[in-house]
Amino acid sequence: MVVEESRPGDQLLHLVFGGELESLERIRFRDLKKLDIVGIYPNYAQAYAAWKEKAQLTVDNAQMRYFIVHLHRLLEPGGADATG
Repeated sequence: MVVEESRPGDQLLHLVFGGELESLERIRFRDLKKLDIVGIYPNYAQAYAAWKEKAQLTVDNAQMRYFIVHLHRLLEPGGADATG
């Protein structure tokens, strides 16, 4: 588990989503219309808890995978001190 540094009041947004993969060889979803958007969370700990819950609920389907996307890294790709 990756721990991210944050300051009080920071919003390190994370998206949790999942879907059924075409194969276990690569990340390519079988049907994009059936993606499960679990939610957006203000920190990694909450996103991880949501990811873990969904992953455990779908353990019987080997093709089903859930992911955590670090949205804050996309919103500020150069870091919090970047200007642009």
